[in-house]
This record gives sequence, C-alpha cells and structure tokens, in this order.
Amino acid sequence: MPSVAFHTLGCKVNHYETEAIWQLFKNQGYERAEFEKHADVYIINTCTVTNTGDQKSRQTIRRAIRSNPEAVICVTGCYAQTSPAEVMSIPGVDIVVGTQDRNRLLGFVEQYRRDREPINGVSDIMKAKVYEELDVPAFTDRTRASLKIQEGCNNFCTFCVIPWARGLLRSRTPENVMKQAQQLVDAGYKEIVLTGIHTAGYGEDMENYNFAQLLRDLESNVVGLKRLRISSIEASQITDEVIDVVGRSKVLARHLHIPLQAGSDTVLERMHRKYKTEFFAKKIALLREALPDFALTSDVIVGFPGETDEEFEQTYAFIRDLHFSELHVFPYSKRTGTPAAGMKDQVPDEVKHERVNRLIELSNKLSAEYAAKYEQQVLEVIPEEPLNHHEEDGYFVGFTDNYLKVKFKYPSNDIVGKLVRVKLVKTGYPINEGEFVRVLDPNSATLA
Repeated sequence: MPSVAFHTLGCKVNHYETEAIWQLFKNQGYERAEFEKHADVYIINTCTVTNTGDQKSRQTIRRAIRSNPEAVICVTGCYAQTSPAEVMSIPGVDIVVGTQDRNRLLGFVEQYRRDREPINGVSDIMKAKVYEELDVPAFTDRTRASLKIQEGCNNFCTFCVIPWARGLLRSRTPENVMKQAQQLVDAGYKEIVLTGIHTAGYGEDMENYNFAQLLRDLESNVVGLKRLRISSIEASQITDEVIDVVGRSKVLARHLHIPLQAGSDTVLERMHRKYKTEFFAKKIALLREALPDFALTSDVIVGFPGETDEEFEQTYAFIRDLHFSELHVFPYSKRTGTPAAGMKDQVPDEVKHERVNRLIELSNKLSAEYAAKYEQQVLEVIPEEPLNHHEEDGYFVGFTDNYLKVKFKYPSNDIVGKLVRVKLVKTGYPINEGEFVRVLDPNSATLA
C-alpha cells in the first residue's frame, strides 16, 4: 500500500484543504504516514501571508526531501501559487500546484512516476471564477469540523498578499454547503466551524442569496446540528440581517471573531480597511444587544508603517474601552509586493515589540475579566483529546460555545467530541479549571 505524508502551514483553510487532499489519496488506497517518517509521497501545503511563511515553507520542503530523497515531493498552497518558479527551483521538488486544481494532484503523481519530469501545475488564480469543490466528510481531528464555504477575497488591504494567492471571491453553492454540513453531523461532529478566506463575504458573488440566509438554512435544514461557529466576520459584513440571525439562532456559538487590525482611523485608512472605528463600535453595540455578553475576539496589527505613538494609544484605548475578550496581536511584517511594504516611516522592530507586549498584557487582562463573569456557571464544553502528562491524568481540555478554554477531570475517555456540562469553579488565564458536572446524552443535548 503506498503512503502519503502531509505538513500544513498557515490558516484553518489550509488545514481544511489538506484534509480534502488526504480524502483524494485515501480513496485511491493510500495510507497516511507521519510527516517525520518514511513516505512514498510528501505533500507540503504552504503559507505566504508573511515573508516568514515563505521561509518556513521552504524549510519544511527541504525536510521532506531529506526524509526520503526517492519520494515524490508535491508542494501546494499559497506560497506555491504566488512563487511557483521559486518553489520549482528547490532541488528535489517534483510537483507544484497552487490554490486551484488540487483534485489533479493524484494524476500529477502518476504522471511524474511515469515521466520523471518536474510538473508545474499552477494556473492563473485571477481567472478562477468558480469555487473548487473539495469534500471532507470527516476529519483526522475528532472534535471540531471545519466547513469551507468560500474562497478568495476582493478587499486588497495594503498589507495583504492573499488576493494574489487565493484570487477573487467565489462562494460554494448552498446545496453543497448543506450536504457537507449534514455529512459532518452524521459523522458525529457536534460543532462545525464555518471557514473561508473571507468567510462572511459568502454570497457576494450570488444573486438573491447571502451569508445570513446560509446561516438560517444551516440551522433549519441540517438535522442534529448542535453548535455552529463563524471563524471570522468583517465589521463591514455585519448587516442588520446578520445581526437578526445572530439574535434568533439556537445553534450559533456566542463567539464572534471580528478583525479590527487597528483602532485608529488614520491607520485604518492607510491599511485600506472598509470601516472607521465609530462604525466598528456601533456594530459591536448592536451585536451585544442581539447576543448579550458574547466573546469578542480579534486580530490587531501593531507597528503598521507610519504608526505614531498617538495612533497606537488610540488603538490601545479603543480595545480597552470596547472590552474584547481576547486578541491575536501581530507586529507588522513587510510582505514583498504589497503597497505597505513600500510605504515611508517603517516602524523600528523594538517599537513594534514594545507595542505588541503592551497589547498582549491588555488582552490577558481582558480575557481574565471576561472569564471571571462565568465563575459558578454551568457551560457546555466539547472535550478534545485528554491531557496525558503524568500530573494531568484524567483531565480534558475543551472550548465552551463562548470560547472559554476549560480544563476538567473525568474518569474515562468516552466523552471526547461529545457535549459535556461543566461548572466553572475557578477561572484564570490561560486555562479555566472546571468541575465536571455530567455528560449529556449526545442525542438529546441542547445548547445552554
């Protein structure tokens, strides 16, 4: 039986696509090998969101080549899409496929074995007009399933290379989204995470259908769906209709990840973001009316070109006053080929790192405040794999619907992936310790 090994760099979408590529190989009789072990085929799914992503991708490719110089080495993903010639020039790389035509990989492997000629299968992503169907009926991870609903982005933020790596926005058909969602629920998943490159842009390329309608249809048509999480939604996509759906839904997780990037209007303008801080704050206020006390997480870039001390302080104050529950903080990283890379007044690294540290401290404080509100409350958790360090035996970690990471004790492993009720007896950062209450019958469980 031939073997295939995978390594995925980057975002949730890449992880989803790796699972989809694995399904293609699995259906052709391949077995899955560990990446560090000997395999007949290695597939590296690359990232290019930063220059560091490119570098890590190259290092991973070389690791695979060292593991088995006789193997077929396939490189796919965003770095492969934006820099195919660079990838092809790495000695030992046999096949390069970008962010389209992944279903041709198996054929390319056979072609390479026959002809022993390197294959560049990268096509012009800007010409892609239709969503590429990649089905994933089950995941290697037993607890949470991702469901990719769209591809590409039309925003062209000045710091971002993603439209050139992923192309313009394309939405998956509602029928195929429903079909795969039902498959995942039938496979036993209690939580589905809707994901994409610009997830809530879903439907912008369709007539008479949009993201809010998709959320409604998933809830009403997918039998047995317990929890639905949106991986990310832009402030500009939070329409009145989306707010209405969020307020009425019985399955949507009380957690929204809404990228801010900066809390200063002048920085947002230089970034070419589609909102001002006042607009962002109004949307959060409306969402909090519809879904009280939801967990608000976000991405923030500090040290964007030209960011003054005053602009950073505006960002700091905006985040503090809006009470985010957790931040992903990134120092601005030059991305070759983007407008921001050529902007004047690049911020020194030491200033960036000081600002990153201040925002991480603020994030920790806000996270602790948010978690403390739930002490002595009973919440529903989907446990992930047990913690198996010797002092952690019998402990599990999982996420509540409002994205609190909780740790609790239970005597057996048969609760992984099921809905469990946990009473939080003590909260702290980063893991909240809980006291096990009881396991719900998965068939009759409802969201708290």
